[in-house]
Amino acid sequence: MPREDYQQKLTDLRENVLYMSEVVMERLRMGLDALEQKDTDLAWEVIDGDEEVNQLYLDLEQECIDLLALQQPVAGDLRFVAASFKIITDLERIGDLATNLGEYTLEANHDVFPEVDIQELGTFTLDMIEDSMVAYADEDADTCYAIADRDDELDSRCERASEIVVRDLIETELEDNTEEEVEQLLEDVSRLLLTVRDIERIGDHAVNIAARTLYMVENDDELIY
Repeated sequence: MPREDYQQKLTDLRENVLYMSEVVMERLRMGLDALEQKDTDLAWEVIDGDEEVNQLYLDLEQECIDLLALQQPVAGDLRFVAASFKIITDLERIGDLATNLGEYTLEANHDVFPEVDIQELGTFTLDMIEDSMVAYADEDADTCYAIADRDDELDSRCERASEIVVRDLIETELEDNTEEEVEQLLEDVSRLLLTVRDIERIGDHAVNIAARTLYMVENDDELIY
């Protein structure tokens, strides 16, 4: 393969990874909006769109395999291809978690614990993903460290949200409720806790992207865990 063609394939891979990230982030935005607005049509759009994300992942996986098998890249190019392969895996998993939000929308019946702002938590994670992909595009090591630091803040926010839910549930008077009402409340509480957990996991995937980017740029595995 001529050198120019090889370099173009590397460029195409980067652009395609960035495109996949845009698709995934849009799915996540839609999932958060569907949950907030109780929009079942939007929820189904998110769920049905997971197939597109999966196909993007498979296509990009094949691009990475072809580059590794046919070109046997070394040094920086090898780290770039390996990091890209890991990053698309994290993006695919973020897409799965966005799909979860769509499914939670279909299952939800009541507003519970409005003091827990899921949209705010989701926006925080979206910013982390966006910045991690900018770091990947610009090969910006400093931003990678900053994203890892922000994950501590997200973890704290998610922990506080879960504590609010559990505390309020304990303080809720259930004696006057029917068994069906109590069961429904517990289902809604469980769903909310799962939503908080999934948002926290999305933040972890954003950190993974930053960690692989740092490795790609500086051959530094400090953030990989």
